[in-house]
Amino acid sequence: MSPPLTSSHWGTYRVEMEAGQPVALKSFEADPHPSPIGASMLETRTGPCRISQPMVRRGFLEKGIDSDRGRRGHEEFVAVSWETALNLVAHELDRVRDQFGHSAIYAGSYGWASAGRFHHAQSQLRRFMSLYGGCTTSRDSYSYAAAEVILPHVVAPMSSLIEAHTSWSSITDSGKLVVAFGGMALRNSQMNAGGVGVHSQAEDMRAARQAGVEFINISPCNSDVDGELDAEWISIRPNTDVALMLALAHTLVIEGLHDQTFLARYCTGFARFLPYLMGTTDGLAKDADWAAGITGIPPATIMALARRMASTPTMINGSWSLTRQQNGEQPIWMLVVLAAMLGGIGQPGTGFGLGLGAVNGVGAARGYLPWAALPTGYNPIDDFIPVARISDMLLNPGGEFQYNGGNYTYPDTRLVYWVGGNPFHHHQDINRLLEAWQKIETVIVHEPFWTSTARRADIVLPTTVGLERNDLAASTRDGYLVAMERVAEPFGMAWNDHDIFAGLARRLRAIDAKQPGFEDAFTGGRSEKDWLRHLYEESARRGEILGHRLPNFDSFWAEGSLELAPPSEPCVMLKDFRVDPDANPLTTPSGLIEIFSETIASFALKGNPGHPVWQAPDEWLGSELVQIYPLHLVTHQPSRRLHSQLDQGPHSLAGKIKGREPCRINPEDAGSRGINDGDLVCLFNNRGSCISAAKIDADLRPGVIMLATGAWYDPDLANDPNRCKHGNPNVLTRDFPTSPLASGPSALTCLVEIERLPQEAPEVTIHQPPPIIEAP
Repeated sequence: MSPPLTSSHWGTYRVEMEAGQPVALKSFEADPHPSPIGASMLETRTGPCRISQPMVRRGFLEKGIDSDRGRRGHEEFVAVSWETALNLVAHELDRVRDQFGHSAIYAGSYGWASAGRFHHAQSQLRRFMSLYGGCTTSRDSYSYAAAEVILPHVVAPMSSLIEAHTSWSSITDSGKLVVAFGGMALRNSQMNAGGVGVHSQAEDMRAARQAGVEFINISPCNSDVDGELDAEWISIRPNTDVALMLALAHTLVIEGLHDQTFLARYCTGFARFLPYLMGTTDGLAKDADWAAGITGIPPATIMALARRMASTPTMINGSWSLTRQQNGEQPIWMLVVLAAMLGGIGQPGTGFGLGLGAVNGVGAARGYLPWAALPTGYNPIDDFIPVARISDMLLNPGGEFQYNGGNYTYPDTRLVYWVGGNPFHHHQDINRLLEAWQKIETVIVHEPFWTSTARRADIVLPTTVGLERNDLAASTRDGYLVAMERVAEPFGMAWNDHDIFAGLARRLRAIDAKQPGFEDAFTGGRSEKDWLRHLYEESARRGEILGHRLPNFDSFWAEGSLELAPPSEPCVMLKDFRVDPDANPLTTPSGLIEIFSETIASFALKGNPGHPVWQAPDEWLGSELVQIYPLHLVTHQPSRRLHSQLDQGPHSLAGKIKGREPCRINPEDAGSRGINDGDLVCLFNNRGSCISAAKIDADLRPGVIMLATGAWYDPDLANDPNRCKHGNPNVLTRDFPTSPLASGPSALTCLVEIERLPQEAPEVTIHQPPPIIEAP
């Protein structure tokens, strides 16, 4: 009998057991490139960062909401019983609901959480809150919020485009050139939200190269594309991709290389965009000479690239990171426009791509099934925030914000409920978030580990990890369904999120008095295994419609996994639209690709006339800040963990230098500052600073530093509370919306200076638990 399986966002593994205990994780036999991150799941399950029982911040236990909120993060916790903890949470929820209304509860709770269709933490929270009467939530994703808002106006929703994304097999068979704006770093393709059966991105990319497809990496970093692809590197100044795309478009027009037939048949608004492109409206032609001064790319290189793209079947890929900058809506919009001008949209191997290499599933040839998940119900509260505007919400209750053409008001938030996420990792300008965090009366967190967010909660409820529960792992971007079998008892007094919310529901009243009871409504009268069977059978019903015949639940569970049959032909995004746009219109107002959007123009947003434009970021070459902070910091996804998940694990720790997250720096920039490889350094700007270790890297553009996100935030309280001892770059990034259109996160880059650390480095303490005392 094969060992049981478990699954995660970074892969599927066999669990080796001895004496009824998990002792090792082995690679899933179907996976040719398993991620080494998985081993840390076992190592951290019982490690020192694990939370063993419910905890309450000492000041909150003694004084409630009158306690000193500034003590969050550096105050003792008191270990309490589940009865005490759940009664406290129930009291706080009812207090806030009764005194301030449901809008005063923020449960947007962004984060990747764990793989699993049932035990997904945010889904459990949403179901609970919907039955309780609702809450303020968030919209969109930190990964690509700007794209989620702009793309429905221009071509189609982001989610539908990714699900029907042109496959690597189509590129291999029919493409000749992949132009990768923002690169296609393989480190990112270890992941897939919901689970990974087989890591295929590396093999798919290399198969395309072996078939003769050529690659161009447009990025500040040469290694942002796999070395085996032999990519040509065009080194670009960060945040200037739109200027380059405009210059490519300008060259296509002046040399008559744009596909006028495609533009006339499948698009609307090119004639409204053309005067801007040619400089008629502003006296500034967006030509190669103009773009060279912005991008740092020679004019001849720009014009040669435009001609090459026009002469061969080209796929233009946009990294998700392009959206995470000021005016991040523009690169994705202009990417679509440039692909339209080349005329390849809807044809095999060409057109535009949205995140090839960003996660494992984009472009993979996999069977598709919209797997059933825990129903979350209807949230009757209309209040929301754009996902990255949490500090704005907390600091400006009643303040106005814009989003997608509408004007809205921030609620007066009194209670924050967070599960399955770590905002003190992923949110920009952490020092500003700390200030905002003190405005909250009550913070409740579900978490298995002592993350930076758990330490800043008032009530911490310890949760299980994937190895300690049964679940189904699946994703619409992956062709596998995996039975995640419980292989270990919960650590200490940890509970599943579902059981926690059921316990709370037992103590609270639901919004609808006619319901049989909040607890019964929340659980649906089903046990964990009942839910898994129900979700599986609903998935099987959906699969029948799509031609997938799944075995019965018991047979599946005994087998441990199943793979959907892959499509018989390579997938081509927007193929049906290309064949007949009248019979298969897009969901845009015109049914066509909108190069000019009347809808966006009607929003009357400053600097956005209804078509793509170049707008220099505020922190730009001519600003005073660049004289003080002359280096461009690019924050990127880490290679040894998923965001901040498992940062305390051995695989992540092995990548640190002297206990710090390393940064990469060009030899020229390092030499001028007396920095040697391996030196401890301090990166700083007007928002904060962090300690890192220098890795000298000639593959980096001069003037650019790269630092991975995800090191658990560890402030240097003894010397400088605005400094992170561990190397979290979000003490440096700016908390500023992309634009009033999406109000998304724009924290991919910022301006900094760097110096050798002038004094002895303080000890990193974040992977040690906080002080804990037993309840009297």
